Amino acid sequence: MLRRCGFVAALMLASVTAFDASAVERRVAFVIGNSDYREISALKNPAKDVVDVSNTFRAAGFDVFVASNLTKLQFEDQFRNYLAAVDGADVAVVYYSGHGFQIGGENFLIPVDASLKDAADVEVQAIKLNDVLQQMRSKSKIQVIILDACRNNPFPRKDYWLRDQLLTASGTGLAQVRSSLNTLIAFATEPGAVAYDGAGDLSPFSLAFSRRALAPNQEIRTVMSAVRRDVVEATKGLQVPWENSSLIDEVVLMRRSSRPSLPPVLERVVLSGVGPVDLNLPEPVEVDGGSITVSIERPPALGRLMLNGKVVEAGELIQGKDLPHLQMDVPKGVGEPEEMDMLAYAARDNWGGEAKGMLVFRVKSGEGTQGEQVMASLEAEQKQQVLQRGIHVTGAAEAIENREIDVPVGIGAVALNLDLPTDDSAVSLKVANYPATGTLSLPDRALTPESSLTVGEVEVLRYEPQIGTSAPVEVTFEIRADSGVSKPAKMKLSPSVDPCDLAAGEPLDLQGVVPGLLPNEIGADAVKLCETAVKAYPDVARFRYELGRALLAAGKVDQARKAIQQAADRGHVRAVFELGYLYATGTGLAVDRKQANTFYAAAADKGDPYGMTSWGRALFHGYGVERDTGKGLDLLLKAAAMGHTYAMNDLAAIFTEGRNGVPADQARAVAFLEAGVQRQDMYSMNLLGRNYLSGRGVEKDPKAALALFQKAIDLGQPYAPGSLARMYRDGVGVEQNLDEAQRLFELATSRGDQSGAYDRAALEMQKGDKADQAVAVRFLAFTVALDLRNELPDARATLAKFGAKAKAAALKQLRGELKSKIPLSGSVDKQLVKVARAVWEQANPRRDLF
Repeated sequence: MLRRCGFVAALMLASVTAFDASAVERRVAFVIGNSDYREISALKNPAKDVVDVSNTFRAAGFDVFVASNLTKLQFEDQFRNYLAAVDGADVAVVYYSGHGFQIGGENFLIPVDASLKDAADVEVQAIKLNDVLQQMRSKSKIQVIILDACRNNPFPRKDYWLRDQLLTASGTGLAQVRSSLNTLIAFATEPGAVAYDGAGDLSPFSLAFSRRALAPNQEIRTVMSAVRRDVVEATKGLQVPWENSSLIDEVVLMRRSSRPSLPPVLERVVLSGVGPVDLNLPEPVEVDGGSITVSIERPPALGRLMLNGKVVEAGELIQGKDLPHLQMDVPKGVGEPEEMDMLAYAARDNWGGEAKGMLVFRVKSGEGTQGEQVMASLEAEQKQQVLQRGIHVTGAAEAIENREIDVPVGIGAVALNLDLPTDDSAVSLKVANYPATGTLSLPDRALTPESSLTVGEVEVLRYEPQIGTSAPVEVTFEIRADSGVSKPAKMKLSPSVDPCDLAAGEPLDLQGVVPGLLPNEIGADAVKLCETAVKAYPDVARFRYELGRALLAAGKVDQARKAIQQAADRGHVRAVFELGYLYATGTGLAVDRKQANTFYAAAADKGDPYGMTSWGRALFHGYGVERDTGKGLDLLLKAAAMGHTYAMNDLAAIFTEGRNGVPADQARAVAFLEAGVQRQDMYSMNLLGRNYLSGRGVEKDPKAALALFQKAIDLGQPYAPGSLARMYRDGVGVEQNLDEAQRLFELATSRGDQSGAYDRAALEMQKGDKADQAVAVRFLAFTVALDLRNELPDARATLAKFGAKAKAAALKQLRGELKSKIPLSGSVDKQLVKVARAVWEQANPRRDLF
């Protein structure tokens, strides 16, 4: 009954506005509301602000990360997931509501567990705004930070360490921030001023933002101007929002650019002399939500358009929902012989989008027997069409209802491959329940909670799960047709992490999707799993890098280097760092510190915490580069702020001893070690345990030391067994037990601790006449073999003093432990050291075991 007319469509091309779909913008927001502070005054608004503001960004089509009452560790975890999602995004947004203040012109956001009692606490307990901004800059094209955090400093302490200076915190507000190109930073109030909670559930600023941000097609600077007016009015001028912008690209939060969807040209048979005849035009689909009006651009010439018994004239507006109810009344006598006529109309939405449609008439006479037959045929066809559309709606609902689809995480938007059993243009789908996390999209636009799509678009519907989430989400569609038939259909989308990520993902990888594993935790099946992932997703650089990690763990260095290089070439930042590590350690190629530093610097520039740590360490100490203590210290502090415990331990060493002009501060060193322990770092545990034994920066507490050493041992730390062994050897904090000390020193040796091996040899010699000199020689040989940095030069001299008999016995025993022979030459001492090294490597074949 209602058909597309290709011939007439060609004639109408000049009058139909074309729609050029642009690529879908990737836009990601992180909305944080901190209310329930543990050590300082609680704030009533942020926990509610976060709900309202996150819904606002969700309605605008953003992938929204939402968090309330974050501790420092929770912020690190969630911010890393956010950064992984932001990688390559067009627009990255952070919205923060909570406590914040400035120190020496630096702005800090305050997690709910911050106490800031000591001068060093701000470095390990607070969040530096500039660090957040720099990470966003390294990942995205445009950065927007919105801060409802300009409150008085709530802490009694006012002086804090900032880099190498002790500075006083400002009593009020936040400081102005220098933004780089294409950045907007908005504050709830002007720099140095205080923002207010307000009398309602939401702060005045958040309330105004949520109200103004969804204005269609408004550029963000226009939105913020409207927010400013609202806040000034609400606070009677006490609070004046302010922003600093270096945007060169337009940022529209609520973009409405899609046109209504309708078939451009249709064909219809109309009988004359039988009264108004239903045209059954499809209702326009507003893909962005809202309402549609239709204007009659060219009415038919052979009859009158009717709606609800009234004539519709040229240029008259009707509601889009009334389009299916239009009728045509052709006078008696017209259509004999058959004549052609047409109706042209335009559908317009609230946002200025427009689509044009046309209906071509074949007018026939309704008189006589022939007319009655045509009328009966048309009525039967119309009834059949209504029936078919009901069937189409039901079939579409059944094709979606209760579907469960696994969607891999971290590979971009994934096609859902929905196959509906109809292509009826009158059937459409409205998003009735948007997924709680992640984003739905089509190739030409992101969908929002108000979106609709045509039946023809369903086959290209995509979903991108949110990184860091594993819970299934539900999506409900309302499937509709012009006949008034409507059915709901619910489906479940389950995010799934690829087995390669689980087997070889790395900690703190800002392009990763899992917490990650240390090299010694990578299993034997990781290579096969990652080879499968690379084959399935050849364009995802992360899988190539993880394959490289798996190959390194398996000892296949050449293949690993190739995979890592491929990942780096495709933009995986941690792979760039890894290339530097290969050069620094001489893994599979000659040691080249300068080349390593080139890669470290490149990774650091992209915000990688591993790269920042290694490049910062090189700059601070002058390893292969001219020393730059200030820049090196700054990089180490930035890496520590990202949760990298290696940087924390480096900083602890610097502040323990005072190096390169940086003053010693035991309390500052302990603060970083305690932060490392909070993050379950076994090296921090061992170092902090030693502090508790010596009383450096803390009160002596052998029991605390013992507990830390034991936990580090359980985690596989190589030096903790030696630390605990010395407590048993010397009877410090425990009852002296030389047998337990001996066992622990041997465990330390097996893990590569040269000091533990040296102390085991010494412990043997302390037995006097009962000493087994071959055992002492054995552990001295291990000491020299493991002491790659020559930290124990006396060990080699001590080994040389032993007699030939003891050395021969030790060498025989060591050679007997080797599974394959190795060529030996040189002095007996050299042979001992070489065989001891081979025995240790045989027991520890894994690269970078600890």
